[in-house]
Amino acid sequence: MNQKRSLFGLPELLPGVQLISLARFEDSRGSFRECYKKPLYEQRGIACEFVQDNHSFSKKGVIRGMHIQRGQAKLITAISGRIFDVFVDLRLGEPTFGKWQGMILDGEESIQLFIPEGFAHGFAVLSDEAHLVYKVSTLYDPTLEKVLSFNDPKVGIEWPISDPILSLRDLQGVSLQELCR
Repeated sequence: MNQKRSLFGLPELLPGVQLISLARFEDSRGSFRECYKKPLYEQRGIACEFVQDNHSFSKKGVIRGMHIQRGQAKLITAISGRIFDVFVDLRLGEPTFGKWQGMILDGEESIQLFIPEGFAHGFAVLSDEAHLVYKVSTLYDPTLEKVLSFNDPKVGIEWPISDPILSLRDLQGVSLQELCR
């Protein structure tokens, strides 16, 4: 179940995770793409209300994650740059508990990634820099946030970066075993 592939040829995603293709139009002037179209998500069974938008800018070699906020779903879009996006199923009792998947998201593609609540999320920047915009279904609350260790051997994420740049908070992430206590 642990996979590291591009968007194309990706095996079935973990339950609840979805890739969404958005309309994009290009001509000699540049391009236009839709960023959010509520009926598109409703047709796909994504019924959560997004209440906050976030913008993340990171440089090459940065890993952000693995972040968890209880009860929060995310809709992630790479605006520019290229990232290796990772999500880990933390829903107790699910057969996919503790499994991870990773995929390339690229600002040149009009693809979004929906991650339902109950997952840890993180990414590694592969390009010189990357800008991500993501919608979340709950307001940020530091009392509800936890950090899963990006390199927990029990989870076994295969990051494409050997010497990552991490925040102190991300360096202090806990193991899957500690997280489930």
